[in-house]
Amino acid sequence: MRVAGTVRWFDLSRGCGVIGREHGEADCVVHHSAMRGTVYNALAAGDAVEFDVLECGAGAVARDVIRLGSALFPATRRAA
Repeated sequence: MRVAGTVRWFDLSRGCGVIGREHGEADCVVHHSAMRGTVYNALAAGDAVEFDVLECGAGAVARDVIRLGSALFPATRRAA
């Protein structure tokens, strides 16, 4: 089942981040390799996304992530 959410943060140097789910379920970890159809395989905080969720022992992981809208710019790094 597809889930909607918003990127909380994405670290370009590590290629991973966190997505908050639309209806308040636990956040999902996302890796750049889970992205589909983006030029940069990166996300930025605030990006609206749609994805599948894989529940595992360590928590929820986002798979087959699609950025919604037409954002075609590289992600910014998360502030330390």
